[in-house]
Amino acid sequence: MRQTFLLTLMVLVLLGCKEDKRYHDETKDAKASAVDDVLKDILKFQDNMNEEFKNPETSPLPDRYRKDFEGLAFFEPNTDYVVKAKLVLTPEALPFLMPTTTDRKSEEVVYGIAHFQLNGKEHRLEIYQNKELMQQEEHKDYLFLPFTDKTNGEETYSGGRYIDLAIPNGDSIIIDFNKAYNPYCAYNKKYSCPIVPNVNTMDTRVLAGVMDFKKDKE
Repeated sequence: MRQTFLLTLMVLVLLGCKEDKRYHDETKDAKASAVDDVLKDILKFQDNMNEEFKNPETSPLPDRYRKDFEGLAFFEPNTDYVVKAKLVLTPEALPFLMPTTTDRKSEEVVYGIAHFQLNGKEHRLEIYQNKELMQQEEHKDYLFLPFTDKTNGEETYSGGRYIDLAIPNGDSIIIDFNKAYNPYCAYNKKYSCPIVPNVNTMDTRVLAGVMDFKKDKE
């Protein structure tokens, strides 16, 4: 009788432990699922870019590069480079002409300033809105974030990189540096690309996004 009681007690204890463990597993799985969603989104971005570059209708690559093109070089997806920034709007900012790699000027206005931490440092970057695009219904929410960092000229394009954003709801904005891409002029000199303003120089190495394009054929 005593042995039966002890066996019953052990079964109840084991069941209790299993239920407790299952509860913690569910909590952990929810967090892992959120990370997985971010990683899937980054990989989708990479796939879309590669498809764009393979398609002769949308690719900035000259024919001599595109015919053997297999894919762009990317840093490994890293959720540490997905930051939530405080967005301070600048409604009084006046439009200005942003220089480009050609004689063309791009009319921009500072939509706001993003404040965030990355790699243990505080950063602030200006986010721009193009005066022409903001008049178009399909692009009225488009925001433009160009930046340079300490990888330029080594792992990444010397002229810096861009990130596409959208006007957020509220006073914060998500910046995913895994979606940083090169200006088209990094691949083809026929394009006119905005030059990154000095104010958007980051004092850190951003090891995320598209890497430099190696031109093996000249």
